[in-house]
Amino acid sequence: MLQDFNLLISTSRRNEKNACSEMWYLLGEIGDKASDVTTTGIIGLTVAKTILDPKVVVRRLREILRQKPWEIKYVLKVVPIEGLNPARIEDVAKAAAELSKKIDEGQTFRVTVEKRRSNLSSREIIEAVAKNIDKKVDLENPNKIVLIEVVGERVGMSLLEPDDILSVEKERRTL
Repeated sequence: MLQDFNLLISTSRRNEKNACSEMWYLLGEIGDKASDVTTTGIIGLTVAKTILDPKVVVRRLREILRQKPWEIKYVLKVVPIEGLNPARIEDVAKAAAELSKKIDEGQTFRVTVEKRRSNLSSREIIEAVAKNIDKKVDLENPNKIVLIEVVGERVGMSLLEPDDILSVEKERRTL
């Protein structure tokens, strides 16, 4: 697995290599001919490192899905990652506090934790992160999502708006 990635890509079981090839092709189509895409050893999960802004990648992939839906067969979900940290709660809390500075006054937030191959407690992560963010919490309809993706010994983090994640199946339902 790449130690440095800025996209987390989900696929169906046993389609990890197909998703890697597809993602590499799609990134080339939107302007990154030198991206690195690889499997993680975790069923249904691949990662990529692109020179492009990962949130822009998601928007461009959404455009491709709307214009040429047949080009996305194996990729099911694409999550932009803004920063990586070691899988230690104190590092995650510190990085989340930095990310939270981009939450505007009056905006709400939610902390979402996704874990794979980790013994870290989701509850401990959420508590450590939320106590450093002096904004109102909204679990149902937040303006911002503090996303924490734990993948073994690495933690990918992002401050996202709800539409910054590409869920291919949800998008297809709106076509």
